[in-house]
Amino acid sequence: MLTLLLTAGVAIFLALSYLRLPLYAWALAYLLLILTAIFLLDPGIFTQAIIWGFYALLFVPLLFPPLRRTFLTFPLYRFYKKQLPQMSPTEQEALEAGTVWWDKDLFSGNPDWNKLLSFPANHLTVEERDFLNGQVEEVCNMIDDWKVTNEDHDLPDDVWRYFAENRFFAMIIPRQYGGLGFSAQAHSEVVLKLSTRSVTAAVSVMVPNSLGPGMLLIEYGTEKQKDYYLPRLANGTEIPCFALTSPEAGSDAASMIDQGIVCYGEHEGKKDILGIRLTWNKRYITLAPIATLLGLAFKLYDPDHLLGEEEELGITLALVPTNHPGVHIGERHMPLHIPFQNGPTHGEDVFIPMEWVIGGKDRVGQGWRMLMECLSDGRSISLPALSVGAAKLASRTSGAYARIRQQFNIAIGDFEGIRERLARVAGLTYLMDSARTLILTALDEGEKPSVLSAVVKYHLTESMRIVINDAMDVHGGKGIMLGPKNYLANIYDSIPIGITVEGANILTRNMIIFGQGAIRCHPYVIDEIRAAGFKNNKEGLVAFDRVIFSHGGFIISNFVKTTLLGLSSAHLHRPNVDKRLKPYYQQLMRMSAVFALLVDVNMLVIGGELKRKENISARLGDVFSYLYLATACLKRFNDQGKEEEDMALVDWSVQFCLYQIQDAISGLLRNFPVRSIGMILRLIIFPFGRNFYPPSDNVNSRVAKIILSDSAARDRLTDGIFVPESSSDQIALLEDVFQHVIACTPLFEKLRLFANENKIRQKNMKAIADQARSAARINDEEYELLCKMFILREQVIAVDDFNSEEFSKRTSECNSEQKAII
Repeated sequence: MLTLLLTAGVAIFLALSYLRLPLYAWALAYLLLILTAIFLLDPGIFTQAIIWGFYALLFVPLLFPPLRRTFLTFPLYRFYKKQLPQMSPTEQEALEAGTVWWDKDLFSGNPDWNKLLSFPANHLTVEERDFLNGQVEEVCNMIDDWKVTNEDHDLPDDVWRYFAENRFFAMIIPRQYGGLGFSAQAHSEVVLKLSTRSVTAAVSVMVPNSLGPGMLLIEYGTEKQKDYYLPRLANGTEIPCFALTSPEAGSDAASMIDQGIVCYGEHEGKKDILGIRLTWNKRYITLAPIATLLGLAFKLYDPDHLLGEEEELGITLALVPTNHPGVHIGERHMPLHIPFQNGPTHGEDVFIPMEWVIGGKDRVGQGWRMLMECLSDGRSISLPALSVGAAKLASRTSGAYARIRQQFNIAIGDFEGIRERLARVAGLTYLMDSARTLILTALDEGEKPSVLSAVVKYHLTESMRIVINDAMDVHGGKGIMLGPKNYLANIYDSIPIGITVEGANILTRNMIIFGQGAIRCHPYVIDEIRAAGFKNNKEGLVAFDRVIFSHGGFIISNFVKTTLLGLSSAHLHRPNVDKRLKPYYQQLMRMSAVFALLVDVNMLVIGGELKRKENISARLGDVFSYLYLATACLKRFNDQGKEEEDMALVDWSVQFCLYQIQDAISGLLRNFPVRSIGMILRLIIFPFGRNFYPPSDNVNSRVAKIILSDSAARDRLTDGIFVPESSSDQIALLEDVFQHVIACTPLFEKLRLFANENKIRQKNMKAIADQARSAARINDEEYELLCKMFILREQVIAVDDFNSEEFSKRTSECNSEQKAII
């Protein structure tokens, strides 16, 4: 009998955990089981009456909503409202902005792998592909980035004209207004290719297609505003910029002091025009020095109640021509010697008509939500594309250089230390590009993934930092000597720019990824918060009652799932996927359940204080982020035909992500505010200890070999970058010599064998080749091939030098720049 009851208990436990029933359903089911057990053990009539009476008195009312709400839900509701941290209107708008997508599955603890793999693969149209292979290639050939950066400090006039004439600034503008109407994928590919030629060019193109007048007009502009401005933006008549950041409001942009007062004023000779008197002081505004149209964010006040009862109307957005009286565009900033157009702007008591507000009077006070929704597009496309472009260029050039460069008569790519760096360069590149392409799918499906946009912005710019630093280490002295031969220096200089803009990375990791994700992506939290925010307590209680018990069941379900998957090393999960990848899907399912459990435990234990526990929030954000990155990698592998050659990249990427997830969880539990709970969670989550490790030496070697060889996997990994054809270009030369070195590899083996047989020591390959030729170990044709390769290799490893006059000129220019800035 006892065995039967225990079996029934376990069966109910498993069934309810996977059915995810409300909490009271758990209570009813288990109490019913307990009472049945007592009944079977003591069938006396008096005992039965007491048991069933007790059961009916306490738990049957749970099935009747009015009783349940009065005696159980209401105390919970009151406690929840007291624990909920206060949110400002701007925080509320930021949390409500955008949409959720695959991120919601990851928060659920039960991601649907079929759903992931069924998302459409990215494809460019014929027109988009032609633009990349035509106009983008052409403009890349027009740019000399050394000259742009160190001599002209700007793009050439013919490049600016080419951008305008070929509608590079209008990729997001619909065709009906004269734009290109490109997909998010095409937009990203254009920025990616440009970034591998010139960061300055990429930034100059990506800003008008990102958060700014164009996108804001498309989404929120009046028909009159769209009809007037969008064609002018499309053909380059207008150059836009958008001014958000001010000296006192950087990452906390909502705290801006720039303001507008609703009033009547004079405009174009007409008096008593309803409008706004603006005062602002903005800085770090890209394209401001050359802009003709200024997008402006400010706080709007209506002290005379000309628009309604409210005095503080909130953040509002307007379009102001830069030639409008009172608008001042300052001198240029110099962002870390990357000379894209960037500078300050200010104005005092500048009157504009109300019709210049983006969206007109109906959009007054809605600016912050408008910005947050559009920001997800910009953060998903521009900076990720630039970061992935840098990583792809680093992968291609570092692998080639490590194959060409020799020390001790051995290619440096054969040293394990170098291979470890090359593996990280290639592995992170694969991971970054996977994350980029998956979120582009969301955008092209019409989503505005605000949480995932923060994930890719943070992790891809941070990964770029690691990749470029590793690439610099591989290149050694070649990487640190400035000059036309250095193809990494400008990218290296630009790293902090991407990390800082569109939400500084420290803020993004510590406050935004999990802070926003926990509310937007959690299956129940946002509904609970909305219920707690009802002004009518009765309506709020009804709404809260609908969700809170389901939330309780969700917590228990994830506790059960975490326990079972931990004890079984995730083997209880049986996904119908490629058997090579099955262990990865199993462990990611396990970690998703762990993450869902940890989210709820942290919210229950820490409550409203979680908002201020930044390190805990950051670690939870890391777990979520690496779940996304790993699943994006699996999706990419599936979309690219599951090529065996790419399995090394998948192994490296997913193992890296699982290790990072484990590290973040361990750090969270080690620092959990309630130590005993942290210890219990550790036993549940890692019952057999930590079992994820960084990629092994063997995996590192397999990945490094991909970029050390001329392979299809290398081409897939670095697809989309600009590879010049001119023999005078350093990257073109690098590619050419790379092929020569590969062709000479069998000859190198002959020379090494000859040197060992003849005990030739401390001589370079050229000297050994001379002796081998004399000894007839290689023929004349092979010798000539080697000599050509030696000459070409010297050109690749060469660095630039400058005479005294060039240094004097450069010093003079730098001093002039500093004086101008001062």
